[in-house]
Amino acid sequence: MFRPLLRATALVSALALVPLATSGLAAVENDTYKELDEFMNVFERVRAEYVDKVDDKTLIKGAINGMLSSLDPHSSFLDATDFQSMKAQTDGNYGGLGLTVSMEDGAVKVITASEDTPAYRAGVKPGDYITHLNGQLLFGGTLDEAVEQMRGKPGTPVKITIVRPGRDKPFDLTLTREVIELKPVKWEVKGDVGIININSFSKNTGAGVRGAIVGIQKTLGHRPTGYVIDLRSNPGGLLDQAIEVSDVFLDHGEIVSQRGREKNDIERYYAKPGDDTGGAPVVVLVDAGSASAAEIVAAALQDHHRAIVMGERSFGKGSVQTLLPLSTETALRLTTARYYTPSGRSVQEGGIEPDLTVPQLSDPDYKTRPRFREADLRRHLVNQAKVDNAVLEEDLKDDPRFKLTSEQLEKQGVKDFQLDYAVKTIARLGKLPAVQTAARGK
Repeated sequence: MFRPLLRATALVSALALVPLATSGLAAVENDTYKELDEFMNVFERVRAEYVDKVDDKTLIKGAINGMLSSLDPHSSFLDATDFQSMKAQTDGNYGGLGLTVSMEDGAVKVITASEDTPAYRAGVKPGDYITHLNGQLLFGGTLDEAVEQMRGKPGTPVKITIVRPGRDKPFDLTLTREVIELKPVKWEVKGDVGIININSFSKNTGAGVRGAIVGIQKTLGHRPTGYVIDLRSNPGGLLDQAIEVSDVFLDHGEIVSQRGREKNDIERYYAKPGDDTGGAPVVVLVDAGSASAAEIVAAALQDHHRAIVMGERSFGKGSVQTLLPLSTETALRLTTARYYTPSGRSVQEGGIEPDLTVPQLSDPDYKTRPRFREADLRRHLVNQAKVDNAVLEEDLKDDPRFKLTSEQLEKQGVKDFQLDYAVKTIARLGKLPAVQTAARGK
């Protein structure tokens, strides 16, 4: 049973009084005690001599955050506010603008804007920097503080100032906060193709994908020619939901494994018999915003040759975070393992290379907008088995197949080139006799 973190002061002080023979501490080196003594000396000096009075809670939280930030970008301490916020996001219901952001050199950087949210509708893009909120400089604080300022009462406006690489000047957007009720799964039918758009991996994503397949077949009156699984700008979420979604399209084999510190600390997850789609062709769309659980699904279907992965190289987050409750109101989000694809590769740093690189030609900024990935984060975990050029190769080399401009595509009525290309790919596959037979349910 974990004790509340606010008792850390007493715990650290007591360490010096415990004999070395005490179980669990006997192996602690003398250097560790010296470091703990130094920590307590700093703690006491700050309490006694800092220019303004600081309470113990603030100092201890700062020390904890500093300790965790020295590990990797994804380990963090969650106080009562952060803990409730994380629960809300996992449940797919929270208030704000719909942004997933990170902190880079004191600046707030956008990882992705969730679909059907104020930020998404206003045109906020991955790689944008948010420099001001309502004219106030947003720089130098913590990520939690920045997120807290962006949230607020639904219906209230907030003006954000954005610096977008490739543009000469910053620009302002006025957004209205609203309750963000993320629909983890949406679906539609184009022609004879079912499109399943997975926006996040929250607690009902697996059930949502199964429901989407049923809805698509009911709409068409038969099995579709194939499916497009859209995982673009999906920041990930729950591991069990990634496994469940993968299992929808697989009827055997390993989906993912996670490996901890020790060699024998390995957990493997497998598909159960039965493919809900009857083996229909599948195209998976990914981009630089496809991370974590989204990469698990894409990699599992790619390794089993169950799907064609299309789009751009994914984010490259191949680590597993475990939520460790410390009290009823606080928790530790700690990186405890790396995950590996069925073929034994890690996507950490390098991401998933698509089978077919398809640029988003309908985005006029796609050439100038930089891609922000795991490898760009400070203190990211190193992929020990990466190939030298895995994260250095350019994503968008010129390809004679992709010469259209965004203006030309707009005239043709194509608003989403990647999705259009994926749908047409499924349609071409549907002309194969074996696929036609499967679509008829034979």
